[in-house]
Amino acid sequence: MNIENIEAFVYVIHFGGFNKAAEALFLSQPSVTARIKSLEQELNCKLFERAGKQVQISEDGKRFLPYAQQLLLVYKTGKLQIHQKKSQQNEYRIGCTVSAANYVIPDLLPYLNERFPLASYKLVTGTSDDIVAKVLNKDVDIALVRKAHHPGLQSVKFYVDPIRLYVYQDHPFLRQERITVEEVAEQPLVFFECGSLDWLRIHRVFESLEQPPNIRIQTDNSEMARKLIVRKSGIGFMPGLSVRQEVSAGMLYPLLLPETEGIALQTNVVVLPGEHAELFEAVTQFGKIIGTLDF
Repeated sequence: MNIENIEAFVYVIHFGGFNKAAEALFLSQPSVTARIKSLEQELNCKLFERAGKQVQISEDGKRFLPYAQQLLLVYKTGKLQIHQKKSQQNEYRIGCTVSAANYVIPDLLPYLNERFPLASYKLVTGTSDDIVAKVLNKDVDIALVRKAHHPGLQSVKFYVDPIRLYVYQDHPFLRQERITVEEVAEQPLVFFECGSLDWLRIHRVFESLEQPPNIRIQTDNSEMARKLIVRKSGIGFMPGLSVRQEVSAGMLYPLLLPETEGIALQTNVVVLPGEHAELFEAVTQFGKIIGTLDF
């Protein structure tokens, strides 16, 4: 069955006549008539009743119409999908954690645009476990997740983000040569915690104290914690990437606390082995650039 004949039939019904259907299809009226006749021969029925110049759909035509519309819709949808697939061959799907989306992706994408000027990107955020599952299911091509190792994935270190104590402008600690854990514990603290095991090491810093730390605000949202510290609601431990702009602007200051040295969040780039090699190489190279920055 010729889809063009079905299309002509549906267009005649939709536009209310052969002439208007011909205009919509950029055909002559005799061509539309010929397609209808061909379809009638294939179906062995009359689709239209003709009375002089008036043409009306027949009972057989009414019964066939919903099926013709469905056939045409399926055909056009399939054709659209094929063209979309062709147009999206240079689309990369990148999965990432929310923190990577906030603090890495805005810098990573311009870098990738220079390497792949014809590519487009689709970003998907979620927890590390969710994003790893999407890579395994080929729902995303490459991902930035918390330190992850899976036998079905190629995974390499992307960057390590130190967790340090940050204080706001004019805080008394800035006038001291050194600070102690006891002094930090007495300060109002804005405590950001993302659920990583690395944050347990921050808690353990205060375990030996007689009094628990003065945690005034606890949140799992780094943006909220950053803004609260800037606005002097307290001081807090933060990953360096999340506060680098405020540090550059002199709004926040990192302080050395020996007990927390070496505590950091590691992000890995993961991909299915052997796939998207050029993109994988470009992303890992950008991770090396981040690694040279001092937060």
